[in-house]
Amino acid sequence: MSPALTHYTRIVLTLLAAAAGGAVCWKLDTPLPWMIGAMTVITIAALSGLPVRSLAPFRATMITVLGVMLGSSFTPALMTHIAEWPIPLAGLLVYCSLTLAIGMAYFRFVAKNDATTAFFAAAPGGLNEMTIMGAQMGGDERTISLTHAVRILLVIFTIPIWFRVFADYVPAAREAAEIGIRSVPLLDLASLAACAVIGYFLGKRLRLPAYQVLGPMIVSAAAHLTGLTAARPPVEIVSMAQVVMGVGIGCRFTGAKLHEVGRSMLHAAVFAVVLIAITVGCCAVLNEITDLPVAALVLAYAPGGLAEMSLVALALSIDIAFVATHHAFRLFIVLLFAPPAFRWLKGRGRPAS
Repeated sequence: MSPALTHYTRIVLTLLAAAAGGAVCWKLDTPLPWMIGAMTVITIAALSGLPVRSLAPFRATMITVLGVMLGSSFTPALMTHIAEWPIPLAGLLVYCSLTLAIGMAYFRFVAKNDATTAFFAAAPGGLNEMTIMGAQMGGDERTISLTHAVRILLVIFTIPIWFRVFADYVPAAREAAEIGIRSVPLLDLASLAACAVIGYFLGKRLRLPAYQVLGPMIVSAAAHLTGLTAARPPVEIVSMAQVVMGVGIGCRFTGAKLHEVGRSMLHAAVFAVVLIAITVGCCAVLNEITDLPVAALVLAYAPGGLAEMSLVALALSIDIAFVATHHAFRLFIVLLFAPPAFRWLKGRGRPAS
């Protein structure tokens, strides 16, 4: 069998395995079934040494779809509530500083990582961005990527299931994205596709953080706020996007042997639990100050990825625009301040200490 054929065979097998996991979770009526099912199967396969494939080019396309979907939540009616958000948005500055300080201390003095690795493993930014920055600064790329991958994995597993079991939130993804592709007018499909393409290149041109999501989200939000379209991506595409996102998360563990990286994964899991506890504490305080729903605040502050937590919000019928806006703002904060903060600490001798 030729190498190319082998490569494509593995892609097909990866997709089939991921879709099977998603179908099982869908049948069991779990929260976010297609993502959690795919993520579970591919994570187990990757740690078992099976030749799974990350579907990187396809994932980039699906992420733009998620951006368009997030932007469709920015309706004119929503704008009346923006005045309620300055306090939780400002609270993100405190939250990011607190989690970074605690995380640096944990990874430096408990996990015994070098200071550069500790800084970028603790920084509450995106997996790709923190891994790239940390590697460029001389940190351990695998430890940083594993830490963030485990964090996202545990957050996506625990938060939706917690809401479902203990908070009586019923999964709403099927109802929220019930419109099939044949029910969406061609003009609306063309408008949504244009939002994805224009947003992708605009975000890349402007060098936005997580531009594959933020660019399409901004363009889609503008289209929906101005009344150009009121459509949302159809259920088939949203479900496919969930499967591809689950594959992407699971494939982060490719090449990792459980006995080799068990210690790093254990420390990452402990820190993820600490992060969730900090998140819940901060959200309880903000709920007292602002009267905003605790569930929306938890998803807005939860230490998961922008696209992933927005999908959780969709699945639980929680204000997607509120959640996506806060995660986008968190990314801006971290990407803007992490490099100068690292250089400042390095200048004071702390990363080398």
